[in-house]
Amino acid sequence: MADAAGVPASFFQTAYEGVPLWEIGRPQEDIMRLHARGGFRGEVLDLGCGTGHNTIYLASQGLSVHGVDCVEVAIERARANAERVGSKATFEVVDVLNWKKPGKKYDTLLDSALFHIFSDEDRANYAKTLASLVKVRGTLHILCFSDQEPGTDVPRRIGERELIDLFNMKGWLVEEIAEARYETNQHPDGARAWLATFVRHSS
Repeated sequence: MADAAGVPASFFQTAYEGVPLWEIGRPQEDIMRLHARGGFRGEVLDLGCGTGHNTIYLASQGLSVHGVDCVEVAIERARANAERVGSKATFEVVDVLNWKKPGKKYDTLLDSALFHIFSDEDRANYAKTLASLVKVRGTLHILCFSDQEPGTDVPRRIGERELIDLFNMKGWLVEEIAEARYETNQHPDGARAWLATFVRHSS
């Protein structure tokens, strides 16, 4: 069950023993549409990148993109996927809740299906990490399951107000929160989701 305690890290290690729910073998349609309307610029950090399809797609569009994930096998597969197509995307095993890398800051942060796994406590820690990783006037995009998607299984369902309350007026401004679809290999038409965009207005 996905509740306020979040999804344990062990779930993801086990998931990659097979084909995880979120692995569709290509980038998310809503991420490609977001790029088409100018949503990404400069240096991009893809948080919880999995096997790297969003990362590789954005790199193919001329962006400098670095993907991180806490699951080593996911990063190994991401690197293999990048090598297969000659992508310049780079990948690294990183636990974003225990970020210890020195102070590089990015122009754009992408969270495609990471935020909705965290516990309430981890959300607060994650928000602090994000603030330390983005430049002033930089952008954060979050694609996550919506509370309009039926079910109580993994991942957590997120309300629009939860996104606003965590970020708005805490060094971030809400640019847009729109209904979206998160594609999985078990949701033929995609799960109901939010695509939220925030802009960092202070250091």
